[in-house]
Amino acid sequence: MKIAVLKEQAAGENRVAATPETVRKFIALGAEMAVEAGAGVAASYADADYAAAGAVIGSRAETLNGAGIMLGVQGPDATTITGAAPGAWLAASLNPFVERGRVDGYAAAGVEALAMEFMPRITRAQSMDILSSQSNLAGYKSVLDAAAEYGRAFPMMMTAAGTVSAARVFVMGVGVAGLQAIATARRLGAQVSATDVRSATREQIQSLGAKPIFVENVTGIEGEGSGGYAGEMSPEYQAAQAELVSGHIAKQDIVITTALIPGRPAPRLISAAQVASMRPGSVIVDLAVEAGGNVEGAVAGEIVTVNGVKIVGHRNVAGRLAADASALFSRNLFNFLSAFWDKDAGKPVLDEEIGDAIRLTKGGAVVNARLLN
Repeated sequence: MKIAVLKEQAAGENRVAATPETVRKFIALGAEMAVEAGAGVAASYADADYAAAGAVIGSRAETLNGAGIMLGVQGPDATTITGAAPGAWLAASLNPFVERGRVDGYAAAGVEALAMEFMPRITRAQSMDILSSQSNLAGYKSVLDAAAEYGRAFPMMMTAAGTVSAARVFVMGVGVAGLQAIATARRLGAQVSATDVRSATREQIQSLGAKPIFVENVTGIEGEGSGGYAGEMSPEYQAAQAELVSGHIAKQDIVITTALIPGRPAPRLISAAQVASMRPGSVIVDLAVEAGGNVEGAVAGEIVTVNGVKIVGHRNVAGRLAADASALFSRNLFNFLSAFWDKDAGKPVLDEEIGDAIRLTKGGAVVNARLLN
C-alpha cells in the first residue's frame, strides 16, 4: 500500500499531514511512504528528515502515482490529485458543509473521501480526533494572541512603584479550546471567568480555578448536543444570556469566544453594543471567525479596532503553531489508519461505526448521510 503525503496548497496553511515520526510508523506497518517535496518545510520538517525516515521524496505527480491512500491537512481540489490508484482514499479535514462542490469533485474522480472532522466522539476514537487536538492548540494560542495585543500585563504585580492589577479574561464556550484557554490564561496569572450553555461545564470551569458565569433558572441545554458540541439555545435562554453577558463583559479586559455548531454558522455571542461597552484597550479573540464569527464586527484574517477595542480574527489559529499542530494531526491520522490496518490485506479496512461516519464519497457518489439529508 502506497501512502502519499501531500504538500498543502491552501494559502497560509503551514501544517503537514505526516511527520518523520509517523512516516516511520507507517513503514513499520508495511506501507510504502511517498512525500511530496517541500511538504513539511513550513512546519520545520525538512525533506531530508523524511528521507531518513524511509520515505521517497518526489514531485506531486510522482508522489500520487499509484497511491492507495492520500493524506492531507486541508482537502485538495479533486483536479490536483489525479494519478492515484482507482478508489484511493483521501484522509484530511475536508470541510464538507462549506466545500460541498469539492466533495462532489471527489465523487466524480472516484476518490473515497474520508472527512477526519466527522470522526465520532467515542472513547476508542479519541486518539483519532483532529478537532480536539487542533482545538487544544487553538485555545492556547488564542490567549497568547490576546496577550500580544493587550497593552497591559496579565498577572497582578506588586512593585515598589505600585500594584498592577491582574487582567480579567472571560472565555465564552467551554469545549476543548475554551478549557485550554482558561488553563493558559490562569497560568499567565489572569483573573478568569467562563460561560457555556451546557450546565455540565460548570464543574470543569471551577476545576481550572475560574469563575463560572451561568444563567440561572432558565432552561438552556442541560446536556451536550451531537458529537460533544452544544446545540442551539432556546430564545428564552438567549435573551437571559445576553443580559447576563452584557453586564459581565463590560468589566472584562479580554474576551475569547470559541462557540461552534457543526454544519451551521457560528452563533452570535457578542453584539456591537456589547463591544462598545468594553473599555478602550480591551481585546476580543474570535476563534469562530472563519465560521461566520461569534463577534459582530469580527473580520476573518484581520485585527480590527472598534471604539478602541481590538477584535482579533486570525484564520487557522492551530496552524500558526505548525510544528506541534502537524505532530498532533499526523498522529491522529496514524492512530486512525493503524487501528484498522489488516496485515493480511496490507491495508486498513474500516468498520461500519467509524467508516460510515467519516466516509463522504464512494463508488462515484456522495454517500454520507449528513450530506444527503
